[in-house]
Amino acid sequence: MQKKILVIEDARSLRRDILEMLTFEGFDVLGAENGLVGVQSAREYVPDLIICDIMMPELDGYGVLQELRRDAGTATIPFIFLTARTDRMDVRLGMELGADDYLTKPFTASELLATVRARLDKRDVLEKISEARLDDLRDNIILALPHELRTPLTGIMGFSEILMSDGDMMEPAQVADMARHINVAALRLYRLVENYLAYAQLEIISSDAHRSANVRSIKVVRPKTNVEIYAAQRAQAYDREADLRMNIEDVAAVHISEDNLKKIITELTDNAFKFSTLGMPVQVTAGADGGRYTICVTDQGRGMSSEQIDDIGAYNQFERKLYEQQGSGLGLIIVKRLTELHSGEISIQSIPNQQTTICVSLPMP
Repeated sequence: MQKKILVIEDARSLRRDILEMLTFEGFDVLGAENGLVGVQSAREYVPDLIICDIMMPELDGYGVLQELRRDAGTATIPFIFLTARTDRMDVRLGMELGADDYLTKPFTASELLATVRARLDKRDVLEKISEARLDDLRDNIILALPHELRTPLTGIMGFSEILMSDGDMMEPAQVADMARHINVAALRLYRLVENYLAYAQLEIISSDAHRSANVRSIKVVRPKTNVEIYAAQRAQAYDREADLRMNIEDVAAVHISEDNLKKIITELTDNAFKFSTLGMPVQVTAGADGGRYTICVTDQGRGMSSEQIDDIGAYNQFERKLYEQQGSGLGLIIVKRLTELHSGEISIQSIPNQQTTICVSLPMP
């Protein structure tokens, strides 16, 4: 199958020469005369690689790259800059924005083709690695889901069958109690499926350098309110509002999306309430610490063994298969993966049957 290459170059003669060289080598090519046309062409044509000049009217190469990296459909396309400049600062800026390589004009046909093939070969390798990881993930999910789904589904089916067969003879309070059990089981099932989908999405993003960079560029402004709301929601879900203790400091911004921050706080506080008893405090603290925003959740529950902490701390251990992870395993692994995705750090300190403290540190702008 022919590889598709988009050439964005405002100099007509150079654009024509590049297109001819690539066509001669068997590539499917398309030219664009300026940055605006190039962005539109990339979205419609969806090439396997883009070659783009830096200095152009309408929209320069940097602007083209930024536009395409913001679009999920074009964010991962390999991008090669063409530049007549020899200033390394221009090259560095392009690479910082997410360019994969550059060619300094004038260049030979062999230099062009070598650069193009190197980038296409690297993309092929990354795609194969990503496909292999997704295949493993699918195998894990196929093995894990029947085991994990059985408990909440059994509750839903059992209580609903009783209501269908005997509901008309039951007291309203009994019906309401069974409906509550069904709702609890359904919510557990929903969160379970949500976690598997979240984990799958994290695997896809983490295997793609460009998408990872895009995620890391997002930030939450004034995170204090978000942390307080998400922690309070889990306390309410467990009827433990009186057990929640919060000491949250605010900062200007944190490098993480609102959805991902919510996931981290939700999983940490959910585990804290789940594995501690009514009346025991759950402490949530947050504040600036050496250029990072550190969030800690402490509970006085059953704690974790060193082996459980090692399984969460070492990602490779998770490859044993998802169905071997019980209790808090998957949720905390998602927290770990989210934290790492945002260039943060996670630490776990626990004394079995006494206390657990989990801290997540995220970079601040």
